[in-house]
Amino acid sequence: MKKVLLAIAVAAAATGAFAQANDTVAKAKSTGAITMGVRESSGALSYTLGDGKFAGFHVDICQRIIANVEKAAGRKLNVNYQVVTSQNRIPLVQNGTVDIECGSTTNNVARQKDVAFLNTTFVEEVRVAVKANSGISSINALNGKTVATTTGTTSVQHLRKHERAHGVDFKEVFGKDHADSFLLLESGRADAFVMDGQILAGNIATAKNPADFKICCEVLNVEPIAIMVRKDDASLKKIGNDTIADMVKSGEMQKAYDKWFMQPIPPKNVKVGLAASDSTKAAWQNLNDKPMEDYAKK
Repeated sequence: MKKVLLAIAVAAAATGAFAQANDTVAKAKSTGAITMGVRESSGALSYTLGDGKFAGFHVDICQRIIANVEKAAGRKLNVNYQVVTSQNRIPLVQNGTVDIECGSTTNNVARQKDVAFLNTTFVEEVRVAVKANSGISSINALNGKTVATTTGTTSVQHLRKHERAHGVDFKEVFGKDHADSFLLLESGRADAFVMDGQILAGNIATAKNPADFKICCEVLNVEPIAIMVRKDDASLKKIGNDTIADMVKSGEMQKAYDKWFMQPIPPKNVKVGLAASDSTKAAWQNLNDKPMEDYAKK
């Protein structure tokens, strides 16, 4: 009988630990800590300032969310920053290393099987960056060229699927992160860099000679970019979505956007200069966590 009771107790403890692992608020209340996943070079959405400091539009929003998690947990939390990449961001959220991922992740059907997304805060257009003197002004001009993108992203897939890319043959090279991919273009090892428009704009703005580059060609895809959390983490998802809704209603969302995209930002005090698109504004006015595939149906 004692063995049976012990087995039940162990099972209950394991179940409780599993439940807490999926409940960030409960875990934060117990441990006094929360881990934010951040990117080192995801444009004005999430980037490093050096010395373990990070900034950006999504970092700002996540800080607002964490402030509300603190209220729910009833204690001040120690915020740990975990750098993530395109390759490891989803596994690190799944295994509990990261509680809330505040980078530049596209919400799509495949990823929704593994993680959950808060309501969309940024709608991205996938574009192409080239050297200003390259003569490249359309997708067709990429025939025979070398195209860079970042490992673990979907950008080149959109290029290959685009109706105007039929018959266009190009070589792919991959950067380990967005900064590395831009370096491939900057150094001449690639003729173009295909990526989210704001990431391209951010890398160009901080280049040694921004005038040497331009964003060109047709829009390859429209993608909802959202903050990522674990599946079944209902309490964090509600706090996150309530925070986003409050920011939209108060006008703070627009102000935060303008702060990071329309004003000079650290560390170089340069301006990205990318106004909020109609698609982004529409997402704020009709908050939802619809995947990219729903946008493609329009």
